[in-house]
Amino acid sequence: MARQDYSKYQQKVIKRFYDNREQIDDQKLSELVTSLYLATDKQKPKLWLRAKDILDRMQLPQTRVDHVMASEDPAVLAKIVEELQSGKLKRGSGKKKS
Repeated sequence: MARQDYSKYQQKVIKRFYDNREQIDDQKLSELVTSLYLATDKQKPKLWLRAKDILDRMQLPQTRVDHVMASEDPAVLAKIVEELQSGKLKRGSGKKKS
């Protein structure tokens, strides 16, 4: 893929996005919990895939991610969000990707 030349404004927007990626992921995960509670059966598989992507990006312990995905219970995902917000569960506490 060819590298694009971005304007200074675009570079600042991109930089701010990546500087705030953790907060964005936290917010999206919280919103996903609500969406999963309200979702129809047809919508749930896509929402669970989004949740898994975010949990993987947060580098949480794989056992926790697997447990959440196996249960497919919004209450379990809500518990993860609560632990992240309270500081009991830290980002990057799982193995880093190679």
